[in-house]
Amino acid sequence: MINNPISANIPLDQDGVHHGFLKLPYSRDDSAWGAIMIPIAVIKNGTGPTALLTGANHGDEYEGPIALQDLALTLKAQDVSGRVIIVPAFNYPAFRAGTRTSPIDKGNMNRTFPGRPDGTPTEKIADYFQRTLLPMADVAVDFHSGGRTLDFVPFAVAHILEDKVNQAACFAAMESFNAPYSVQLLEIDSVGMYDTAIEDMGKVLVSTELGGGGSSSAKSNAIAKKGLRNVLIHFGILQGEMQLDPTVRLDMPDDKCFTTCEADGLHEPVVDLGAMVEKGEVLARVWPVDRTGVAPTEYTAKRSGIVITRHFNGLIKSGDCVAVVGVIVT
Repeated sequence: MINNPISANIPLDQDGVHHGFLKLPYSRDDSAWGAIMIPIAVIKNGTGPTALLTGANHGDEYEGPIALQDLALTLKAQDVSGRVIIVPAFNYPAFRAGTRTSPIDKGNMNRTFPGRPDGTPTEKIADYFQRTLLPMADVAVDFHSGGRTLDFVPFAVAHILEDKVNQAACFAAMESFNAPYSVQLLEIDSVGMYDTAIEDMGKVLVSTELGGGGSSSAKSNAIAKKGLRNVLIHFGILQGEMQLDPTVRLDMPDDKCFTTCEADGLHEPVVDLGAMVEKGEVLARVWPVDRTGVAPTEYTAKRSGIVITRHFNGLIKSGDCVAVVGVIVT
């Protein structure tokens, strides 16, 4: 078996608070014997569950890195029962570039698993997680938001799984995260996803979509920080009372939740995030950009529910997601 070239310069299994890097050798024009240095923190105290916490799986999503930097700074070993592994910027090259995918190899981290130890930098990072970090974990929290092109109502998400025992554990962890919305999702295309790698190992996963537009907000960052601590308390890694507020339970049962643009143009949202819509109601109009006197194309909801995602940018392209409608679970 080929060894992965990534190495950690801190211990992953010693008590205490350790801050360091995952070092990925990367020879390039501006640094012949260079390396990609991915920040990592490990806080461990005795025996107990291990939580693997990641942000910036996509590099233009920021609630995760903010919440995880804050946790890495403030978490003390004596407060932990078990181990917390924190990687604030999972796809570090993408994070530094402020892009969804890596500027080095265009790798989408969330479509690269299980990775390759002899592949591109993105594939090597995925392989290191697949073969080294994920086997250590009992629960993984992977933060997402809409990046530069989408905007979401803030929700935690768990997947519909064939393994109903693990599905129940994932749903319970999602509920403990306690975002304003909680979504059960049947993933349409799960091949290569980090989520799938976690779930195939029988591990518990909580993921999120907490905002978008290539930035974060005071509200979305507060949701991330509260939810993170709730999950750690839920698993007994931290002590204390979970902070629980009302949440709206939603389902995304099939591809009818998605509305996709079929022509380039100027995007006009007709309903806002969180709005209730009926099947057939107009979600957005797309105007031509190269002439006047032509009516816009109207895009409608394929089912009734709540608008949980919308296109963010003012311009839109054929194939872009216009909006997503979630169905209230009663």
